[in-house]
Amino acid sequence: MQTILVVFHLFLALGLIGLVLMQHGKGADAGAAFGSGASGTVFGATGAANFLSRATALLATLFFVTSLTLAWYAMQTTEQTGLMDAPQAVVPAPAKIEANEVPVIPGQEASVNSAASPVPEIPVPVPPAEGQTKEVPKVAD
Repeated sequence: MQTILVVFHLFLALGLIGLVLMQHGKGADAGAAFGSGASGTVFGATGAANFLSRATALLATLFFVTSLTLAWYAMQTTEQTGLMDAPQAVVPAPAKIEANEVPVIPGQEASVNSAASPVPEIPVPVPPAEGQTKEVPKVAD
């Protein structure tokens, strides 16, 4: 039912656009001198304005009614859970690694992770003594 209403709403919108574009504006009298006034004779001298304005009012009323009906349908639907609302899988926390152990690498032998092979330490640069200046190597151009 909602799909049929959406399609009907779309046709109403297109018809409303067409009727509005067919109507003459307030300044259309100047355009009538160039031949556009001849289309008004189909409905009579003032019949076109009355017919088009009444048809536009009818389509506009139907458009608003279908808009309100679609809004009501949208409020009645139950809220579906999205991807972010789904329950998350619990991932176990990684085992605590000692400071001197190398973590296990998949595909490696267990003997690599023995306690006899400590993790190498990163060398720390020694700051220059007080009064000494550190020489900065120059880059050749």
